[in-house]
Amino acid sequence: MNELSKITAEHLRRCAIVYVRQSSTTQVEHNRESTARQYELAERAARLGWRRDQVKVIDEDLGISGSGLSERTGFARMTAEVGLGQVGIVLGLEVSRLARNNADWYRLLDLCGLTHTLIGDGDGIYHPGLFNDRLVLGLKGTMSEAELHVLRARLLGGIRNKAARGELHRGLPVGLVRGDADGEVLLHPDESVQAAIHAVFDRFAEFGSARRVWLWFRSQGLRFPLHSNSLVDLRWVAPTYTKIHQVLTNPVLCRRLCVWPHPADMLSRCGRSNPKAHQTTRPRAVAGVHS
Repeated sequence: MNELSKITAEHLRRCAIVYVRQSSTTQVEHNRESTARQYELAERAARLGWRRDQVKVIDEDLGISGSGLSERTGFARMTAEVGLGQVGIVLGLEVSRLARNNADWYRLLDLCGLTHTLIGDGDGIYHPGLFNDRLVLGLKGTMSEAELHVLRARLLGGIRNKAARGELHRGLPVGLVRGDADGEVLLHPDESVQAAIHAVFDRFAEFGSARRVWLWFRSQGLRFPLHSNSLVDLRWVAPTYTKIHQVLTNPVLCRRLCVWPHPADMLSRCGRSNPKAHQTTRPRAVAGVHS
């Protein structure tokens, strides 16, 4: 069957959706050619017969993985419009842009088949209600999901090999930097950064609550350094509860500052009658925090 013959007057009366997605913010920033090609699908919809005012571009899922582990509001909105019979065709650069897991992919196929909605990618136009087209789309979806597994296995294999050689370096928590010697980890040379980190543990030893530490920073109008391994990238911002909690529960930072017992163990305890009974022990804080 000719691909263009699948497009009927009924399809052209509905809207055309161009779904644009990249898996991460890094891809959005650096893989711009792929993003540009996805936006160009709007021109393809016009060439297929849809008026330009009928073409909707859904790009709110840029920087979100299609593995199914993250919520995609754009994909949810698209499937809702397909289910209501308002869409004539869904265009994506390839199947992996639409979904990387079979649960999302087959739900979209079922809805498109029930509402006679077409799906178009770089290889052609398909009608999920036709057996042969659905078979091809199903195979493409399975290959897309398998590809994600292969890519992840390849990356993890490289990480394990580097770890086995002792060459794997993970990002350090705020307050620590790498020294010149192999594997050397030092406190940040900026005394203001050291003071901010010490203040977190001092206040936690006093209050016994990560939330109260965060509220204390807010009440004092103090700022906190963003994660940085150099003085050049150092920035001071209003601390969030998440940042305070990350500092308190980071094992590398706690070991380096000789904090004991581990604050993470203290935070996991419920119903303490006296939080100060489990105060941490650590070196004295350096005076001065950014305000």
